[in-house]
Amino acid sequence: MQKSAVKAAFLDTVPVMTGYVFLGFGFGIVMYQSGYGPLWSIAMSLLIYAGSMQYVAVGLLTGGAGLLTTALTTVVVNARHLFYGISMVDAYKGAGKKKPYMIFALTDETYSLVSKNQVPEGISRHGYCFLVSLFDHSYWVGGTALGALAGNLLPINFEGIEFVLTALFVTIFVEQWLSTKNHFPAVVGVAVTAVCLLIFGRDVFLIPSMALIAGILIMAPKFERRTGNA
Repeated sequence: MQKSAVKAAFLDTVPVMTGYVFLGFGFGIVMYQSGYGPLWSIAMSLLIYAGSMQYVAVGLLTGGAGLLTTALTTVVVNARHLFYGISMVDAYKGAGKKKPYMIFALTDETYSLVSKNQVPEGISRHGYCFLVSLFDHSYWVGGTALGALAGNLLPINFEGIEFVLTALFVTIFVEQWLSTKNHFPAVVGVAVTAVCLLIFGRDVFLIPSMALIAGILIMAPKFERRTGNA
């Protein structure tokens, strides 16, 4: 592997490292607070590597969620991967043995780096994308390991650390709200979730709200076209 490629990939992923280590650390703590040891935490980050979905998974595991609820929640939370994953089909073509791992390790932040048009001159695009994926993955796993060990070894009260998941989603929501002029999906998501929570209760509101949100967002463009043509 070219030293220049390693250096370029590392420097480009430093901003991701600052976020992933912190969020991974929080995940390790949350797992410890939920009664899972360091090996379980590290294994989840190493083999699942799903970011926010890992936080959601802790609640599903501790809450005794069924297989259907878990599967649907996972699909909805990670549905965005379908869209930007498709956009990388041509970019990853011909990557050889690296391709399966690059597909597995494609997160939001990794996508933002590997999808850019230019890679440093003289560096293989596939090699660069592989290294970016590997570095980002290692940051997440490393942060998780630190958090899991800290929870087990340090005499610190981590009560309330699970709020990091709420903070993560609030941050994502605010960022998306500020980055687009179309707030219809955000308003639909908040309104439908609140209504379903009141109707179905906190234990079973998730699936109905996700199904209803998906249905509204799918039908909305068709309704707009009909009213526009009327």
